[in-house]
Formats: sequence, structure tokens, C-alpha cells
Amino acid sequence: MKTTTAGDPQAVAEQCARAMWAGDHASQQLGMAITAVGPGTATLTMTITERMANGHGIAHGGFIFALADSAFAFACNSHGPHVVAAHCSISYLKPGRVGDVLVATAREVTREGRSGIYDIRVTCGDAVVAEFRGHSRQIAGSWIE
Repeated sequence: MKTTTAGDPQAVAEQCARAMWAGDHASQQLGMAITAVGPGTATLTMTITERMANGHGIAHGGFIFALADSAFAFACNSHGPHVVAAHCSISYLKPGRVGDVLVATAREVTREGRSGIYDIRVTCGDAVVAEFRGHSRQIAGSWIE
């Protein structure tokens, strides 16, 4: 049975997230969870494990980047069309530690034509761990029917 989400941006975002999550083995294997998704927004969580610690005993920056990048992906793909990253940057502000539950909250800054800009804040409690900015580019294909 086909479902229709026409005219309901929240339903489109949820359908896109379900479709993406089904094939997102990287995010799943890192223990990420989607806690919220909406048009141009997404929130994901991930707990830092011992396997994610670097030689300093803190969260390896690559894992923090991966969490922010996944939140970015779900936010920029929330409108229906397939979208990929064109450029991303991150600033690390505080270390993540083993056992910390990191929360990445993505929001759309602008979307024009095939391009978009998204800001993602990674937090642990009230502390800001990192700030990430992603530039997206729409490609062929769609998550919705």
C-alpha cells in the first residue's frame, strides 16, 4: 500500500527519516538514535564508549563529527529529495568523555535551489561540545513516493 504525505511537511520528514535509517548502518553501529525529526531539523544522540576514546582518554573527534554529520544528513534530507554533503566543518569546544550522552541538534539555516546550509550543535547536558556547519547539495532521487 502506498502512503501519501503530500501537504504535510512533518509526515514527509518522518517518512524520509524512516527510509534513510533503514540503510544507515554507520549511524546504527555507532549506537546513534534519532530522537526528533522535522522539516529541516533533526536531533540524534550517541553515548561515548571506551572504543570511541582516543589516546588522551577523551572522545575521538571523528566520532563527534560522525554524530553531527548524521544529524545534518537527517535534517537536510527531511524535505524528500536525496541530498548529500558538499562541505562540512566543525569546531571542538569541550571534550566528550566515556559515558557521556552527546546530543546533536541540526537546524536548517537556508535552502535555495539545490543547495542548503545547516548548523548542528553537539551538547552534553548544558555544555556545548562542538559546533558543526554543513553545506548540502541535492542529487537525483527522492525518499518519498
